[in-house]
Amino acid sequence: MTSGTQKIAVVTGAGSGIGRSVALTLAAAGWAVAAAGRRTEPLQETARAAAAAGAAGEVLPVRADVSDPDDVNALFAAVQERYGRLDLLFNNAGTFGPAGVPLEDIAYEAWRSVVDVNLTGAFLCAQAAFRRMKAQDPQGGRIINNGSISAHVPRPNSIAYTATKHAMTGLTKSLSLDGRPYRIACGQIDIGNAATEMTARMQEGILQANGQLAAEPVMDAVDVARTVLHMAELPLEANVQFATVMATSMPYIGRG
Repeated sequence: MTSGTQKIAVVTGAGSGIGRSVALTLAAAGWAVAAAGRRTEPLQETARAAAAAGAAGEVLPVRADVSDPDDVNALFAAVQERYGRLDLLFNNAGTFGPAGVPLEDIAYEAWRSVVDVNLTGAFLCAQAAFRRMKAQDPQGGRIINNGSISAHVPRPNSIAYTATKHAMTGLTKSLSLDGRPYRIACGQIDIGNAATEMTARMQEGILQANGQLAAEPVMDAVDVARTVLHMAELPLEANVQFATVMATSMPYIGRG
């Protein structure tokens, strides 16, 4: 159990990239963070990085596959047992799927894998968080979903990822509506070209809508994490419903 003033967060996909950056930023601000992901060692690296930086809050590694209902239930049960409440879920785990594969060549298994992680996984975690936040005293909490620029406009050859990110917006809106009676706020952060392992190819050259390859600018993932922290620390009477954080010069406005 924690003190009555410490905030408790679950961050999925916390072993690398944006998830790791958000977990470290929250911990530095004093949050206790359950860092969830499919691989234990990267989660432990996140925890070690927080400790080495002298973070005011702890990072608790919890191995969990968000597409597995049993893993998700075990994750939130572990948070309840250790901390006794939940204040924030950052629904971040995601996969792009096969890169550069034309729509007509995408295997069913590849489509299903992206949907299972990006959409079903987000739903399962949101459902588990919603149940905890509704039942706890004081009631309430916040869910922040990682959308994407692709929640608005697609890239070429990205149908599975784009479809799930458009669906994330519907998930966010439904959570916002259904959470109102219980002081559960839900917002979405749409991120464009944060510098992570997942976006490394954008700096080398990526297919554009006109058929050409072009390198795209990226931004520091820490700037995304600072935005998530701002959203997370608002009082529950206030909510950032949708935020777009992107590399300033990336080809988003005017894409296509």
